[in-house]
Amino acid sequence: MNNKLITAAMAIAATAMLAACGSGMKGYKQTENGLYYRFDQQCTDSLPVREGDVLIGQMTIRIDSTVLRTNVGHTERLMPAIPTYSGVLHEGLLMMHKGDRAVFAIEADSMAKFLQPNQMPDQYRKGQGMKFYYEINLEDILSRDEFAQEQANFDQQMQQAREQEPDLIAKYVAENGITAKPDADGLYIVVRKKGNGPQVAVGRTVTLSYTGRLLDGTVFDSSNEADCAAAGLQWHDPLTYIVGNMSLIPGWERGVMGQNEGSEVMLIIPSALGYGPQGTPGGPIPPYSPLVFNINIQSVK
Repeated sequence: MNNKLITAAMAIAATAMLAACGSGMKGYKQTENGLYYRFDQQCTDSLPVREGDVLIGQMTIRIDSTVLRTNVGHTERLMPAIPTYSGVLHEGLLMMHKGDRAVFAIEADSMAKFLQPNQMPDQYRKGQGMKFYYEINLEDILSRDEFAQEQANFDQQMQQAREQEPDLIAKYVAENGITAKPDADGLYIVVRKKGNGPQVAVGRTVTLSYTGRLLDGTVFDSSNEADCAAAGLQWHDPLTYIVGNMSLIPGWERGVMGQNEGSEVMLIIPSALGYGPQGTPGGPIPPYSPLVFNINIQSVK
């Protein structure tokens, strides 16, 4: 819903006249097209926003005082590109310069005219004078050409990572003396200890402890207190779930299926059975990353 709000707000035609500035908008100015705006910091001598630019920074979207979306504390691309058509929020963005901090406000009733009822947030109440606020801290600007070059560089890096993955897995297998053979999709299942309890199967409740690593040894998740402490991660309890009722990466599900309670298993999971070409965006797993899981199957019920 929130991404739809971003798109819809930018698509509202500039000719859509909004309500006049009310007493609740003290400190704001208003454009001829009805956009309320307030600059808390202006850097008019720095790089201005132009058509087709990609904006980088932090943004909070709220309706009145209720936050709908925010990335405060984590810089990211705020929009893939400013659209070339005219729109109310678009008008405000073109006022900005690199380094600016601004707040833009749009009448919620006016936005509702351009949206379906299910696209409006639950907090919206018609006729109450509510407003959408876009609080933007603009940290950087990429031109259309710069963004295209950045994307080309990224695509090249991803291609290299995809091509190098089989060699990295083969090197890891050789260096760690692994003799198990992979299945047809490249998944290695190495049973370190064979248990004699019930087998993992669909519908059964499984409890297991685990540590997940990248091939270079970086721990990205664990239920082992010592591994978490060494990696600076927050420790959490072993994982309990009903097999088939929880969405896990395919390599994990395939690797533990049929294993007995009490077994200790190491899985080497190629990215195609893990997090694939996207990795964990903003997280610890890069695209095309093979994963290593050491799993102790504590209970199968």
